[in-house]
Amino acid sequence: MPSLPLRLSALFLALGLSACDDAPRFTKAEPGEARSGGAATVRKTDQNAFSQPSANLPPSRRVDFSVGNSFFRSPWVIAPSTTTARDGLGPLFNTNACQGCHIKDGRGHPPTPDAPNAVSMLVRLSIPDAPQYARLIEQLGVVPEPVYGGQFQDMAIPGVAPEGKVRVDYTPVPVRFKDGTEVELRKPVLQFSQLGYGPMHPDTRFSARVAPPMIGLGLLEAIPEEAILANATAQAKENNGINGRPNRVWDDEQQKTVMGRFGWKAGQPNLNQQNVHAFSGDMGLTTSLRPFDDCTDAQTACKQAPDGNGPDGEPEVSDNILRLVLFYTRNLAVPARRNVNDAQVLAGKNLFFQAGCQSCHTPKYTTAANAAEPELANQVIRPYSDLLLHDMGEGLADNRSEFQAGGRDWRTPPLWGIGLTQAVSGHTQFLHDGRARNLLEAVLWHGGEARAAQQQVLSFNAGQRAALLAFLNSL
Repeated sequence: MPSLPLRLSALFLALGLSACDDAPRFTKAEPGEARSGGAATVRKTDQNAFSQPSANLPPSRRVDFSVGNSFFRSPWVIAPSTTTARDGLGPLFNTNACQGCHIKDGRGHPPTPDAPNAVSMLVRLSIPDAPQYARLIEQLGVVPEPVYGGQFQDMAIPGVAPEGKVRVDYTPVPVRFKDGTEVELRKPVLQFSQLGYGPMHPDTRFSARVAPPMIGLGLLEAIPEEAILANATAQAKENNGINGRPNRVWDDEQQKTVMGRFGWKAGQPNLNQQNVHAFSGDMGLTTSLRPFDDCTDAQTACKQAPDGNGPDGEPEVSDNILRLVLFYTRNLAVPARRNVNDAQVLAGKNLFFQAGCQSCHTPKYTTAANAAEPELANQVIRPYSDLLLHDMGEGLADNRSEFQAGGRDWRTPPLWGIGLTQAVSGHTQFLHDGRARNLLEAVLWHGGEARAAQQQVLSFNAGQRAALLAFLNSL
């Protein structure tokens, strides 16, 4: 059998790659490349691949992981209830459990045409910024819609009207490769009906968001801030049209503006606050950081509904439950990569770099020595994200700002685990609103700062496209 370099040379020739290309030439996997999460990496590749604890988490600490998992998976119930540890759902909500959106800790999807509720896709709402809303903009990053708030909630407890129904229609967007192959993309159009509290503000802005996968979040939190800012500095020096920027967001606990890194627009500064806002917006549950129900002044029945707060004002999600859920979400492990030395995968990796995708999808970091959990410290990880905001063009624009993120800006999503989406989630719908039905469609939606990379991919022939997808599916 020919050696790997010889087989790669033959494959490069078949793919139309020349030795004169400026892209790096990867002829074998880098040391440790398969372990995307460092020592925390797990080997699962089935439907439970995203639900494993960090591989280096000792047995003595897996109890808290299991208890946190139970609060993440199990449904919350309406108050008052004999189940006092899990009551207080609503009054308005999108789902009754974290797992309802993050199915098997994986990726959500848009609702099917016959679905009664959106569940794992939610819609953010806001109205244009104005000087009189300066404090709201500082703390929330947006001005919520006056009647429906910052998030459209299509479910409610008995006696409270849900905010309405939302469905997604699609319009076709044809795209043609250089070799004549045509792909039909689909652009989502949101349709609202049965509004429970009257018409929305005439200038309401909408942004559909599917739930992202939960893996590796603690490792992303452990990336030093200076490493993320260094990405922005390096991109500015390159002067090639890639200009990543950090978002600057409000920290509820510190009561000050800090760097954001979580959420589709990097609108949350840390994992605990991300969890707190999900409890509040998605399930209508109070915490010590957000001790109020997610009701607007116009939703009087919502404000008057019974809650699950304790007799002394303890929030519905106690600090201990919040701690356990935080521990769980920090320690969901990243699965190992597959086929890292496969010739087609290596050819696809070369094409990924040739197209310049690594400019935003930064491959590698070393986590901080003082990470929140010792198992996450000093790990060489490969998330393939710079965690910065980029202008992704008009095609992906939601025209809704969030703190310093503009209407065309999105945070670069990590790519680790993306090849296991079908196995875990049972679908391959990607991007912030799930419009892309496969990875190729997701790539072709890239515009703005990523347009040059998209144009490179449009020049690829069938063999090159297959190699690029083989690489992405190995992640």
